[in-house]
Amino acid sequence: MAFASFPIDPALKSAVAGLNFTVATEVQRQTIPAMLAGIDGHVQAPTGSGKTLAYTLPLIQHWCEGRLQRGGALVLVPTRELAAQVAAVMHGLVNAMRAQQARAPKTAAVFGGVSINPQMLRLRGGVDILVATPGRLLDLIAKNAVQLDGVTHLIVDEADRLLDGSFADEFMQVITALKTKPQTWLLSATNSPALLAFKSTHLQQPTDVALAESTNPQPAITQRVIQLNTGQRTSALRHLISTNGWSQVLVFVASKYNAEHLADKLYAKKIYATPFHGGLTQGQRTERLQDFKDGRWDVLITTDLAARGIDIANLPAVVNYDLPRSPADYTHRIGRTARGGQVGVAVSFVTPETAPHFKLIEKRCNLTIARELLSNFPFTPAVLSAAATSIAPTDVDAARGGTGGIKGKRPSKKDKARAASQAKGADR
Repeated sequence: MAFASFPIDPALKSAVAGLNFTVATEVQRQTIPAMLAGIDGHVQAPTGSGKTLAYTLPLIQHWCEGRLQRGGALVLVPTRELAAQVAAVMHGLVNAMRAQQARAPKTAAVFGGVSINPQMLRLRGGVDILVATPGRLLDLIAKNAVQLDGVTHLIVDEADRLLDGSFADEFMQVITALKTKPQTWLLSATNSPALLAFKSTHLQQPTDVALAESTNPQPAITQRVIQLNTGQRTSALRHLISTNGWSQVLVFVASKYNAEHLADKLYAKKIYATPFHGGLTQGQRTERLQDFKDGRWDVLITTDLAARGIDIANLPAVVNYDLPRSPADYTHRIGRTARGGQVGVAVSFVTPETAPHFKLIEKRCNLTIARELLSNFPFTPAVLSAAATSIAPTDVDAARGGTGGIKGKRPSKKDKARAASQAKGADR
């Protein structure tokens, strides 16, 4: 289905064509008509399936029709990077419209990690479509720089993440601050109990757009599992980069420390690697991500900060150096490659200690992936003790007493107290 066949304003239609969007993806074909009709909905589709344009185009069309007034649209996202990415899509359409006519909606993006004052200046007089992270939005509300009285359209991108974990409290504070019931759309790559609960209480007779492949990774991604001893992973990573000729690799690790440590190791071997994590300033994060996209860095070593909402065109490979804590994060991580109809490979390093956790990931993601061995990397299988209360730390984490970030494998308070008591006894 061509974008030209959608019932949208001629200026918007021309703007879409000018940005080289010609044929709508499946998620866009199903979502755009439903949003234009003014109903609520939930989109569950893989990363890279075109969800951002699926909601930005209807929002701008509603503005063209006068159904979206100043301060009428709010797009909530979990991270600064996703906020900037959504804003870039919005600005592309709006600027293309302005090139043809004087009228176009006013848009802005606000997020933390940078000074709030320039953002407050941009919001003077209000905007039509605001893209925001919940924390920064609450800061702006507290300073009377934003009012939510007139929100008629609410988009929740990466809804599964916003409704789980550390984002949930701030997200619900924003929802509570809404004065009226807006047209609401949730978008996610995975489902969660919290998302389903929110959907049942806040959406009215929603339309469900769920692509058949949304519960499985994209078929364009070749998934590999390589069995290694823990201390072999860094050498194996260098070997894979060299033998496959990867010019760009996104490598996921469990912590900020791991990202810095592994980047230093690779750089010492003349592999241009740089860390990317939440401990960097927003300016550093923006610069490093853009430099990676531009090919100035060969390897980006990242935490799960880059697992969602980051679009890197033609990324050939993703490596799970440390396994993700949850199966849902596995889906998001590998979804950074093979975007926009491209192909890619996702490699996961599985050690004897993390093998049970990867079996859980396979079970939850409905996967069965053959294990591989690399030549010149002798693998020593190990049987974990049934009484073990935690998975052995990785080589990078060992000095810090970490567990590699594997969910459900951290010692409990009782375990720690027992260990401390035993240590005291030994000292005596």
